[in-house]
Amino acid sequence: MDRELKDTFVTLWKKYFNNAELPITFYYTDETGGAVWTHAEKKRSCIIGELVKVRNGESIVCNADLVTCAGAKRYLGFSNTIRNDFEYFLSCGNEDIEGERYKRTPEIVLETLKNHQQLPRSGKNIVFKRWDKLGDADTPEVVIFFATPDVLSGLFTLANFDQVEPNGVFAPFGAGCGTIVHYPYLEMKSERPRAVIGMFDPSARPYVPSNVLTFAVPMVKFEKMIGYMEESFLITDTWKNVRKRI
Repeated sequence: MDRELKDTFVTLWKKYFNNAELPITFYYTDETGGAVWTHAEKKRSCIIGELVKVRNGESIVCNADLVTCAGAKRYLGFSNTIRNDFEYFLSCGNEDIEGERYKRTPEIVLETLKNHQQLPRSGKNIVFKRWDKLGDADTPEVVIFFATPDVLSGLFTLANFDQVEPNGVFAPFGAGCGTIVHYPYLEMKSERPRAVIGMFDPSARPYVPSNVLTFAVPMVKFEKMIGYMEESFLITDTWKNVRKRI
């Protein structure tokens, strides 16, 4: 991680976003990145709950063996399989499964699954670190903010600052972990990387504060966003009025 870029963002973040929570990051590697292995419970657990530790400053690393949720295994790129009768699980259920009712019919689920892309990850482990905990050897690929509406407003507007097309940010349907890992990682590989607003998943909501959503952006785009901060709306009285509430 470029130390100058890291320090520059921290300074500008405090300047324009006051005491708002610093973002976390992730990257794939065959190493541990000096992070602590997560100790997943035997029962199904949500990776979003584990990220509370990262938001509090603890760096963690996990792999396919330590991710216990089948959905997270797929969205983090560790597996391309799904549970039996998944189309019923995500929709109306059947005699054996209580459906989550996130999709109207099993047929809609099956059609949706056709669009799923396997992550082209570049390592067997995924390392999560808060921005200020990044070291010289770390190579963050995606930056994730857990943001309140005012903070989200600033990030959203900054992400669209250099865009002609109005959708420099999008909000895809998916699991909470999908909107902070899967989709932004795929955007990293696209010709025009976009940021992703997420954490609308009702199953993930218990693991975040009621007034928080996520904003995940590929590092390649985030570097440009940092460079634009001092010439953007952030220096205006308009933002100053918003900043007072952060």
